[in-house]
Amino acid sequence: MLKLSHTSGLRLLGAALVCAGYAALTACTSADSDLARFIEDTKKEPGGRVEPLPEIKPYETFVYTAADMRSPFLPSTPGAGAGYSGIRPDSKRNREFLEQFSLDTLKMVGTLRLGGHMFGLVQTKDGLVHRVTAGEHLGQAEGKITDITPAKISLIEIVPDSLGGYMERPAALALNE
Repeated sequence: MLKLSHTSGLRLLGAALVCAGYAALTACTSADSDLARFIEDTKKEPGGRVEPLPEIKPYETFVYTAADMRSPFLPSTPGAGAGYSGIRPDSKRNREFLEQFSLDTLKMVGTLRLGGHMFGLVQTKDGLVHRVTAGEHLGQAEGKITDITPAKISLIEIVPDSLGGYMERPAALALNE
């Protein structure tokens, strides 16, 4: 292995630093000259054509005229709409046995006349037959029996309408022969 004295090692180190510095300085100058040449060439080229801006139409204001009308996003109050008729289910009335069944599960099976009074015979889905008369209730929609004939049992149901209130709807149980 080669032994170097302290002074010759410093000389060698100094020479290496000078070479590295020279290489770094020459590399920077060549890049700058390339950049300067590119800028000059770009300035000599003609510029592109810029399209004119489109015509801007003036903004037309909108006048909202329905501010005093009812909001469709708020629930309507009963009595406020034209469809309110004051009809309501009686929540204090005791429910009758046949009101627990849906009207389409009940079946009229006949009539019975006792002492000039007409009764209807209604069968539930479990096969039991019940005697009903006008004024009684059946079905889950507050159905009140209005008339009993040998062919059908007529009733009026109280159902919700689309305005948040209630309306009366006729219904019937017909005799199945």
